[in-house]
Amino acid sequence: MNTLKKFQLDNKAAVVTGSGQGIGRGIALALADVGAKLVINARRESDVAETAQMVRDLGSEAIEVVGDIREIGSEAVGDACVEAFGSLDIWVNNVGGTDEKRNRTLLDTPDEIFSSQLDLNLTTAFQGSKAAANRMHNGGCIINISSGAGMRGSAFTGPYAAAKAGMLNMTETFALELAEMNIRVNAVSPGPVITEAYQEMVDVNEEKAREIAASIPLGRLGAPDDIATAVVFLSSDASSWITGQNILVSGGRTHRTVQYQDKT
Repeated sequence: MNTLKKFQLDNKAAVVTGSGQGIGRGIALALADVGAKLVINARRESDVAETAQMVRDLGSEAIEVVGDIREIGSEAVGDACVEAFGSLDIWVNNVGGTDEKRNRTLLDTPDEIFSSQLDLNLTTAFQGSKAAANRMHNGGCIINISSGAGMRGSAFTGPYAAAKAGMLNMTETFALELAEMNIRVNAVSPGPVITEAYQEMVDVNEEKAREIAASIPLGRLGAPDDIATAVVFLSSDASSWITGQNILVSGGRTHRTVQYQDKT
């Protein structure tokens, strides 16, 4: 038995939505590093091109699909993957975050803001999972990037947290329904990783970042690589008997220890 080989993804074709930067880019590079071919998708053409070139620099193949997944549609992204690589084996629903530039209590949240958060963080994952499953004719893996916020109350980021909580339930349901197709569905819930998207949502300055890091048992903030390695595990044969699960990657932080404030 060669345990290390179980983590290899040679000739597997993977889609990572929202992979232009941050956690999504980290996931794409980690998958490429163990042999996967990548579909890079994000809204900004320059980000997509940069990530795709980084994948190629690792010796893997990459195609670029530029556009907001809500506008271009998951079906088109799935078709692009099959056309380029002949299969679709791994789909990572990473796109998410917020288009809202301030934090609010739920009581102060307009209906349209709540709906937009569900659309960006939950509906896209629902549509992506369907698009993936319909093209995984020989089985495959779907990984949903949720959040620690979806596992508990989350003051001032309630709509985002509600969407991520829904994603965790949807992960379990898809896992049950797709098991007979040999498609495994799991989730990874990151703790605090200071990416551009995170900054936009909670406006963390250096002082607040140090405060958050001090509250984490392992004593540091997360990095995209921390999340990416969990995704590699769940995408590989090393996790072939795991489905319907959520891995909290948070340095031991199981509840919110630092309160974000209303960003006005």
